[in-house]
Amino acid sequence: MSIADYMAECLLHPAHGYYATRDPFGAAGDFTTAPEISQMFGEMLGLCLAQAWLDQGRPSPFALAEIGPGRGTLIADILRAIRAVKGMAEAAEIHLVEASPVLRARQAETLSGHRPVWHDRVEDLPDLPIFLVANEFFDALPIRQFERRGAGWAERQVGLSDGRLTPGLGPVTRYPALAARLDDTRPGDVVETCPALPAVATEIGARIALLGGVALIVDYGGWHSLGDTFQALKAHKPVDPFATPGEADLTAHVDFEALAAALAGAGAGVTAMTPQGVLLERLGITARAEVLARKLSDAALDSHIAAHRRLTHPSEMGQLFKVIASYPRGGPPPPGFDPLP
Repeated sequence: MSIADYMAECLLHPAHGYYATRDPFGAAGDFTTAPEISQMFGEMLGLCLAQAWLDQGRPSPFALAEIGPGRGTLIADILRAIRAVKGMAEAAEIHLVEASPVLRARQAETLSGHRPVWHDRVEDLPDLPIFLVANEFFDALPIRQFERRGAGWAERQVGLSDGRLTPGLGPVTRYPALAARLDDTRPGDVVETCPALPAVATEIGARIALLGGVALIVDYGGWHSLGDTFQALKAHKPVDPFATPGEADLTAHVDFEALAAALAGAGAGVTAMTPQGVLLERLGITARAEVLARKLSDAALDSHIAAHRRLTHPSEMGQLFKVIASYPRGGPPPPGFDPLP
């Protein structure tokens, strides 16, 4: 089977899939995301959404949406931040795109007192202006991998060898969708594609183009796919992605160039890709960190300082994670972002 089919089975199988059977977040899980590190991450994104809401004339009602909402921590922090903006929290309808029943239950706990509505697909979101966040969502979408062989490509696949799952190569084929990549690759190079990414991004961009709103997409990756980025995490450590199917988190770096192309192709405006640390600093995270630090001391203060560093420093999440935003074409980009050149 292809790497994409393997990822889909491992992550999303209804009985044995990784996300269907566990809460993978936090110290007791397999990885920690930015919202779990500090409330400041969600607060900064919330204020970014709030300014975009003001810039677009305070639409009411609107859909405050998240795809892949984890435990609901990010949307809870955003809701707390936007309460400072008159009328915004009251105009917001909370919509979460989540396939995992285990995580839906955690989100319901986190957002008790609110009235979130869950959806299986982005296409099911309501016909309203959409103010959307996607933090570490696209990296979990299944990818295909192609290794260049001469003027053709061999797809990387998963098979059996001596009773163990192992990667291998399919026959060399000329894939029309990869024809342009012959100009910037050499034999042996690996190119990754994400079949589901264009459809999801196009749906988001089309909604913003038609109804207004903004999307903030945060993930690790870069501009223009090149190289093997398929990886597995278990207990916060890299592991063999073929060793324990359904027991480890499988991800790959996101191609932000493909994201931008799909959003723009749907008629929406797109910003330049911005490092997470740069965006958070532009949005005022250091000032917020200083305010919060005044109430802390000893170990709590040390933990707070470490969280700020982890989110923003180039040697930690600050440079590895990137952010791109989509907004109505012709309008102002969300604060902290530059328009796509």
